Amino acid sequence: MIDLHYWPTPNGHKITIFLEEAGLPFTIHKVDIGKGDQFKPEFLAIAPNNRMPAIVDHAPKDGGKPISIFESGAILQYLAEKTGKFLPADIRGRTEVMEWLFWQMAGLGPMAGQNGHFNVYAPEKIPYAMDRYTKETARLYGVLNKRLADREFVAGEYSIADMASYPWIVPHENHKQKLEDFPNLKRWFEAIKARPAVVKAYANVAASYSKPMTDDERKVLFGQGANPGVRANPAR
Repeated sequence: MIDLHYWPTPNGHKITIFLEEAGLPFTIHKVDIGKGDQFKPEFLAIAPNNRMPAIVDHAPKDGGKPISIFESGAILQYLAEKTGKFLPADIRGRTEVMEWLFWQMAGLGPMAGQNGHFNVYAPEKIPYAMDRYTKETARLYGVLNKRLADREFVAGEYSIADMASYPWIVPHENHKQKLEDFPNLKRWFEAIKARPAVVKAYANVAASYSKPMTDDERKVLFGQGANPGVRANPAR
């Protein structure tokens, strides 16, 4: 059994997609990031960066004591290695998947995340920041669109590289992107969206999660200082 510490963000969806695709049994433990659950000592014990998702695998491959993993990319790699699924065993195929997994972790996720912050969540609209991250998101969409011109999935076969990237394309409208501008990306997006495991993963999202952010929640999420749970500048 795997304990998944989760909130329905793009990074959280990466893991539910894998678990549903692989048919692994798991239990969701909600980490309400708007209320500050990510700063609780019991969560920090397994996720010292105070970010979700994180997992605890009670049946690791080595047969030893439970193992905890934080960071969504590391979790995907761990689960792929545990199950032998969605990550090629050969060195060339594995390297290709890992390249695109790291591309998502270092590029698409952070840039689209900043896009969403300045376009959706920031109380002060800063044109330079909004333009900067909207254009960079478009550039990354273009990279992915070109990559998908001659293949069905990001690294050939469906893999953790696709599972990592797809949830960051889901909020494309909030990120000021039109999928019609990226036909190969749109074809890939629609194919993954229709997968039964992906449908099931997104069905786990309760309607109550999708509510407007309050000022208090904004302070919890965006006002953190060096000490988890302590705001660097409560006025922001």
